[in-house]
Amino acid sequence: MKKSLLLVGAFLTVAAMAQAKEVVPAPVVVTEAPVQIVEKEVIVYRDRVPVGFRPNGYVDLQYRWYGETENKTAAENDWAGATKYGRTQLMGKINMTENQSFEYRIRNYGNVSNEKLGKDGTDTRLRYFYNHGNLGDSNVNFTSRIHYRDREDTTGNQEAEYQARFNFAEYLFNNDFVKTTNFVVAPKYKYVWGSGNNDNYDNQIGADLYTYFELPWGFSFEFNMYNTQHFYGRDQVFNRGDKIKDKNFTIDVEAYIYNTTNLYTNGDVTIDFNFEGGYDDYSWSQYKKYGALDQKQDYELYALPYIQVNYQATPSFKVYAAAGAEYRNWEITAKSNAKDWRWQPTVFAGFRASF
Repeated sequence: MKKSLLLVGAFLTVAAMAQAKEVVPAPVVVTEAPVQIVEKEVIVYRDRVPVGFRPNGYVDLQYRWYGETENKTAAENDWAGATKYGRTQLMGKINMTENQSFEYRIRNYGNVSNEKLGKDGTDTRLRYFYNHGNLGDSNVNFTSRIHYRDREDTTGNQEAEYQARFNFAEYLFNNDFVKTTNFVVAPKYKYVWGSGNNDNYDNQIGADLYTYFELPWGFSFEFNMYNTQHFYGRDQVFNRGDKIKDKNFTIDVEAYIYNTTNLYTNGDVTIDFNFEGGYDDYSWSQYKKYGALDQKQDYELYALPYIQVNYQATPSFKVYAAAGAEYRNWEITAKSNAKDWRWQPTVFAGFRASF
């Protein structure tokens, strides 16, 4: 009996002790996710070598024919001007370096008819430019220009000139209506000489103005002014012999308006209506030298509408042809006498290649 009681007591004692002990939570098993190694594609960028400057430019070859002036007769040839002749023109530009460029224009004139009423000879004009960059921190570009010309006229005059050209275009109109692409003030020195090595020369100093403005609807406007003080090596006759001077001051003005309107486009073929006209040029002299030496002023005013067809054979090669007529006071140009205006038909064709 006692043994039973002792077993029961022991059992109760153990049970009480078990309840008195702290309950220990079951351990939490954490499962670690497997480590994944992702290999990314490594792109190695090589330094791109900038493309250096390459010479570039264009060449344009054109043949132009001038027809018979409207209502021309032998008795009226004093106002008709040159007629029935052709002109072959080669012109182009080469950008030799980032700062240097060279322009050329060679015109060869030849009579088409036996009447010998046209022009003969060759007119060569060469120009070299060096761009010095902007002046200091300004937006005024400074470019030097050296010019040479051998004219086709009977005088055989040649000329050499230096200009310091300062372009202020960045300070003028530049909006949706007027964009100034050129506004150049150019102090200059020019030397003109005749065919003989004698005193038949003309030293010139002065300053020119060259401007060009792009306008809406395909229009543009050009205005140039040439202000020149002449110092002659040989005395000049002015005012019908009353004045003999070794110097003179002149102002020549050019004012042109241009327009191009596309009429038709089909792939590489375009047809445009072009117009140009204006003063070409208006001249004023300190002494009377125009109109049989009794005028200080003279001018030529003209209008030239024409239709031009263009074919862009490749991105760098274009063929073109055009036909139109020029309305001008051809020979009588003194201001008080210019009254005879006539149409002269003209056609031309050529190609332009860029490189």
